[in-house]
Amino acid sequence: MQNLRGSLRARGYQDKKSPVIYIKVIVDEQNLDFLLAYTISAIRQCSSWTHMEILQALAALVYYNGSKCQKYLPDLLGNSGLLLKMSDLAQSDPEVRRAAVHCMANLCLSVPGQPYLEEPYQNICFKAFLTILQSSKSSDMDDIVFCMLLQNALKGIQSLLNGGKMKLTQTEELGALLAVLKKTMFHGLPGLNIEMPTVLYPTPLPQYDGRPPVKPQQPESSASRPVTNKKKKSKVKPKKIQQGDEEEEEFDGEAEAAAGSGTWGSSSVGVQSLPRNESGTSGKAHVSSPFRSSSWKRVSSSESDYSDAEGSMQGKVRSYQAKVRQGALACFLSTIKSIEKKVLYGYWSAFVPDTPELGSPQSLSLITLTLKDPSPKTRACALQVLSAILEGSKQFLSIAEDTSDHKRAFIPFSVTIASSIRELHRCLLLALVAESSSQTLTQIIKCLANLVSNAPYNRLKLSLLTRVWNQIKPYIRHKDVNVRVSSLTLLGAIVSTHAPLPEVQLLLQQPCSSGLSSSNSATPHLSTPDWWKRAPAGPSLEESALSSPKGSSEPCWLIQLCISTLVLPKEDSCSGSDTGLVAGSTYEPSPMRLEALQVLAHLARGYFSMTQVYLMELGEVICKCMGEADPSIQLHGAKLLEELGTGLIQQYKPDSAVSPEQRVPVFLVVMFWTMMLNGPLPRALQSSEHPTLQASACDALSAILPEAFSSLPNDRQMLCITMLLGLNDSKNRLVKAATSRALGVYVLFPCLRQDVIFVADTANAVLVSLQDKSLNVRAKAAWSLGNLTDTLIVNMETPDPSFQEEFSGLLLLKMLRSAIEASKDKDKVKSNAVRALGNLLHFLQPSHIEKPRFAEIIEESIQALISTVLIDAAMKVRWNACYAMGNVFKNPALPLGTAPWTSQAYNALTLVVTSCRNFKVRIRSAAALSVPGKREQYGSTEQYAQIWNSLVIALQKSEDTTDFLEFKYCASLRTQTCQALIHLLSLASAADLPCIKETFELNGDMIRSYILQFLKSGAEGEDSGSSHSPQERDQMVKEALEHISGVETLAGDTAKRAIVCFLEDTLAIYFDSSESQVALLGSSDP
Repeated sequence: MQNLRGSLRARGYQDKKSPVIYIKVIVDEQNLDFLLAYTISAIRQCSSWTHMEILQALAALVYYNGSKCQKYLPDLLGNSGLLLKMSDLAQSDPEVRRAAVHCMANLCLSVPGQPYLEEPYQNICFKAFLTILQSSKSSDMDDIVFCMLLQNALKGIQSLLNGGKMKLTQTEELGALLAVLKKTMFHGLPGLNIEMPTVLYPTPLPQYDGRPPVKPQQPESSASRPVTNKKKKSKVKPKKIQQGDEEEEEFDGEAEAAAGSGTWGSSSVGVQSLPRNESGTSGKAHVSSPFRSSSWKRVSSSESDYSDAEGSMQGKVRSYQAKVRQGALACFLSTIKSIEKKVLYGYWSAFVPDTPELGSPQSLSLITLTLKDPSPKTRACALQVLSAILEGSKQFLSIAEDTSDHKRAFIPFSVTIASSIRELHRCLLLALVAESSSQTLTQIIKCLANLVSNAPYNRLKLSLLTRVWNQIKPYIRHKDVNVRVSSLTLLGAIVSTHAPLPEVQLLLQQPCSSGLSSSNSATPHLSTPDWWKRAPAGPSLEESALSSPKGSSEPCWLIQLCISTLVLPKEDSCSGSDTGLVAGSTYEPSPMRLEALQVLAHLARGYFSMTQVYLMELGEVICKCMGEADPSIQLHGAKLLEELGTGLIQQYKPDSAVSPEQRVPVFLVVMFWTMMLNGPLPRALQSSEHPTLQASACDALSAILPEAFSSLPNDRQMLCITMLLGLNDSKNRLVKAATSRALGVYVLFPCLRQDVIFVADTANAVLVSLQDKSLNVRAKAAWSLGNLTDTLIVNMETPDPSFQEEFSGLLLLKMLRSAIEASKDKDKVKSNAVRALGNLLHFLQPSHIEKPRFAEIIEESIQALISTVLIDAAMKVRWNACYAMGNVFKNPALPLGTAPWTSQAYNALTLVVTSCRNFKVRIRSAAALSVPGKREQYGSTEQYAQIWNSLVIALQKSEDTTDFLEFKYCASLRTQTCQALIHLLSLASAADLPCIKETFELNGDMIRSYILQFLKSGAEGEDSGSSHSPQERDQMVKEALEHISGVETLAGDTAKRAIVCFLEDTLAIYFDSSESQVALLGSSDP
């Protein structure tokens, strides 16, 4: 035994009261095997007083070596495993129990790429850790040992979730873990004694109050706090504490140097100066008065009222308790990452606060830690967890609504979520004014940005964003660069959420000086304690939203702030704590300038009407940024240029709501782009050493307004075209994809689409990109090929036939072959490849079709379309294939009706129109079936009958769907199907009439009812395929009736008469009902 202890100490394993430093040492398997066997044997053979040191040795051996210990896992973690026995609650020695749990936690640590613990052992460890966390401290256990025990159990679970990728699929398992995490994340908080159920169950409403009666503090705790006179205390200005300078540790649970510090007492001035929320409550968590006492401020040994061993021990205990809370939060963060969001949000109410009822204290939640925890590090951890919960919560929070007063016997879930969102805003703003640690302050602002990005402000009452906006303004001038950057990020989130919002529009028009401060203080609000009063309340904001004229001349302070951040030298007042600055740099730090560029991009995307006022000024900013040496600044400058270009294009779209007089004049757009093309943009396009910048520059170049492009000087137009065609040969996939897309945009420009040479050059470039190995490049190239073929169809409709005559037939063959191959590619490529095929087959001239070399390629093209219509691909692909088939039917030069592929094409479309689960695809198929304009194009009588019967079946099944989302297309499907049936009637021959008569006899009432709906209302939904007026619909049925009446039949044929009677009765019913409605309306007039 003496030899064992000596060998252990020689290896660095010390007594239990001394700190043990573990270093990740690579041990070869032979030595590890020997040492593991040796330590396991020693535990079994040696006396119990040696177990502590042996377990320390074992913990060091298995540290990051768990994958090499598989052979000994049965001895350690089996049914009678040593570690399980020693970590059991029955273990009498608490130190041994803690050391055993430490060994298990180290076993669970994993090395990337190495095999992990087998699932049975993972479950054993998880249950052991969970049992430890659920157990309470025994009377004989030291506070610090208990904290270390909890820490080890939390680290073990975290390792299982991170390295082992353990999935918490069972509700009981996840609920039990969340229950202990909620309990331990409040461990040691003064004034709290939380009791938790064994399992938390998912529920939208709080299932557990979490606010038990506060038990009296332990005598030793109260003895450690100095007694102060309450009256005197209320008059003393709290001393400001820079907590961020006191705890610089990472989120990893390393030892703290001294006791935890607090902000509650030190920042109570900021908290008390804030107004109450709507319900009249102050929002304080349910804690006892000792917690609110400022005596929890960290003090140095020279300031302490007691310097004895007891005081030092109490500080150490508080430090370990803070580490437990941090460990619980770190474990919670890993838990969030390991479960689906929809599962997580079932526990929303357990960790996110709701607005407390009048007179009720706030429930315990992550916000409690954010506001009350004495340790800034723990507060930052809580904010990280809250941010992780909020991230990606947009769909969950979208149900929130509180725009109207709900006076019901119950509170709807939407109102509950809205209340929770309001409370999050209120509490995070409280934390903002109370915080003095720059690191924690940054986390608060990031958390607010996550909240703003996901909250549905279009469904909430006004003023939430106004409060955030006005309260964050002073922090833009904060001395810490990270706070300044996160403040700009938050402002960017505000201007990008549900843009454009009227509330944000008003905020952007606020005077430039409103709420801003250049204070160096880490809490700039303290210098002007009443600045927040400038924030208008909800009702006055609504009134101003109604009365404020559009297009206010008030300059946008945020745009001016971003521009000054980018082009002006940094202020001396902000330079004190900036880190990572380039020596001699005169501008703001790079992260700050990047964030300013992103905010400008958000404004250009969501509030272009305000941004357009600064168009030329922003152009100069972009030229400056793209001319700098920093590639990231150049890149974001190019992205801002793309957003501005896109905003200009949106203004000039035919369906734009912007009136012509409010648009940026074309001559100004031409000046803007001339500045860009004469500036650093061409150089960015040629910077092959920065391919991402090249790709962004290509995207920016594709955002030129077509009307402005045609007015650019010829040399600038040629520059754009030459650059893009040249970059299409780039070896970089990002650049090639961006170039392919840009060419697809240019080929639609009115001034270029009739240029045969440019269209041909673009076609050749796109065909090359279609062969690329990158799926993204091929997808962009297929989209551009679709656009190019759209241009071919547009050119067909012009009176001048020169384009069709000059366009190369050989190039058409190449395009057809490439499109056929692309139609066999992935769905991203296939959807546009079939679109191109349909356009190309529509474009083919008789001179092409007559040539033998085209016959085979036409057959292959149509077969490719037929197979795409039928395959089980993405619905967008099948929709495009049906649309393409309709385009093929529009070409009168193709032998539709006589060619062998006719029946295959119709069979595919009729199968889709009756059985496809997606109604939009059915609608497009019915539209394609109604394209042919001649009876002979429908083929034989049998083929016509099949098409007719399929459309009748489609009408019958127009409401048969189990997918709720498809119901909104039911009316559109009936409208398009009725239109197709009436079209077929208007082309029917004598041989077709018996089939039609038979369906009228079997389903006449059903068909008549839907045709009457078609006549009365027409298209009632999206994608109806019919834009006919009521008069046009009447005329369609009348023409069908006239056609059937004129069909010559054999004597004694009753089919014709039956069909004519059916149509006449249908029209009579329709006209009678129309006249009745007119008469009814006339009688109601005074």
